[in-house]
Amino acid sequence: MPSVELSKIERSRPAARRAATAETAPPEAPWAELTARLEGPLVLPDDGEYDSARRVWNGTIDRYPAAIARCASTADAAAGIAFAREHDVLLAVRGGGHSIPGHSVCDGGLVLDLSPLDGVEVDAERRIARAQPGATWGILDAATAELDLATTGGQVATTGIAGLTLGGGLGLLMRRHGLTCDNLLAAELVTAEGELVRANEDENPELFWALRGGGGNFGVVTSFEYRLYPSEPIFGGFLVHDASRAGAVLRHWRDFVEDAPDALFSEAVVFRAPPEPPFPDELHGKPVVSIGPYWIGDQEEGERVLEPLRRFGPPDAELLWPMPYVHAQTIFTAPAGRLRYEKSDFLPELTDDAIDALLAASAGTEDSLSQIVLVHMGGAVAGIDPLATAFRHRDTRFFLTASTCWSEPGEGAARVAWARNVWEAARPWSRGVYVNFLDEDDDEDRLASAYGADTYARLVRVKDHWDPENLFRLNQNIKPSAEADRPREENP
Repeated sequence: MPSVELSKIERSRPAARRAATAETAPPEAPWAELTARLEGPLVLPDDGEYDSARRVWNGTIDRYPAAIARCASTADAAAGIAFAREHDVLLAVRGGGHSIPGHSVCDGGLVLDLSPLDGVEVDAERRIARAQPGATWGILDAATAELDLATTGGQVATTGIAGLTLGGGLGLLMRRHGLTCDNLLAAELVTAEGELVRANEDENPELFWALRGGGGNFGVVTSFEYRLYPSEPIFGGFLVHDASRAGAVLRHWRDFVEDAPDALFSEAVVFRAPPEPPFPDELHGKPVVSIGPYWIGDQEEGERVLEPLRRFGPPDAELLWPMPYVHAQTIFTAPAGRLRYEKSDFLPELTDDAIDALLAASAGTEDSLSQIVLVHMGGAVAGIDPLATAFRHRDTRFFLTASTCWSEPGEGAARVAWARNVWEAARPWSRGVYVNFLDEDDDEDRLASAYGADTYARLVRVKDHWDPENLFRLNQNIKPSAEADRPREENP
């Protein structure tokens, strides 16, 4: 693992970071001028709320922007963009602040903080939700649930809708209704030139294509419109097995989902059971493999479909229950501020050898905060034309994540090494990466593998049109043609 990555994670830093800010901040930037342009407040380093305002979900990210614009309107977003362009200020855009590499905050530049803009309007008759970019999935799910409607969203309620949508959007409903980006009907955004434009299938269709998977490269989205569906009940939870049977359990799960109905979302997780409910006392602290099936629809039918999973083993603990969709969306919590690291890849197939390699690599799992997660893809995700959006990996079967978090800075080296070891173990079977899970340091050269050569070239053309100067570059950056170096593609 490159030493630079560990140094970024391990250093503790206020003095060093403040010094870096002083070196990189544009001293000539007239912040008073920006303050006068904004309806919302401009938070500066001497303000009392500055330290909390600069913090993001991933606790390894500790950056000191020169200013944070707390946007109260679309006009504020446009003012911040114009100011950054006019004064050559580095611009970071924050929605939910869940960017794994911390793109939503920067050293020495301006953070355009959209989190105050979190309104959601639901048109029940047309089955459309219109949401502002600061909304989280918890906010959107709650608003749609009031009218018994839903759309595919992130499984962590505190995740922002903006970043997840623009990168693709995996979630519980994806096999039934497609990815989040597949259910995006329209978007309004402020461009690098300060123009407010609308993109959908009829207006700026090429931009609309790029927004569905191409990330935040083309402007600041200030409004998302989503297609909604009747909210169906969920029957699911956890089937927990002692890790001594992990190989057999994962093989059975893989074979079971091969012909699974689109109404079934499922994942497998390898970890240590935490010492808390709903896990029984006899499993606390033990290595386990948990199959997480979530049936969308009638419980009786779900029980029938899940019977082969429930009787295999049988599980050491069966924790299945009926729940509304909005509750299912809150099962997976990820508290802000924890030090964390994740590596991921798409797997076209989950072979016996791949399972064995992953389980061997998981041996160093120390607690429930280090997990190997395998998500079953397919269904409606695969049923959409691969050219319809910028999300490339329609035909992949599984999505792998090695995820870890820790509380003490000194633990980082071992935790990161564990996650990278798991990821490396799966590399012979992997094909491409999910853009929302790319890491800033060691994944930059893998960006093209999130798209493929043709899609990447098309994204560059859209970038050339809407942001040729690369103002929006703190993201998984699609570089305009004027910037010569191109990420190389691997595992095409």
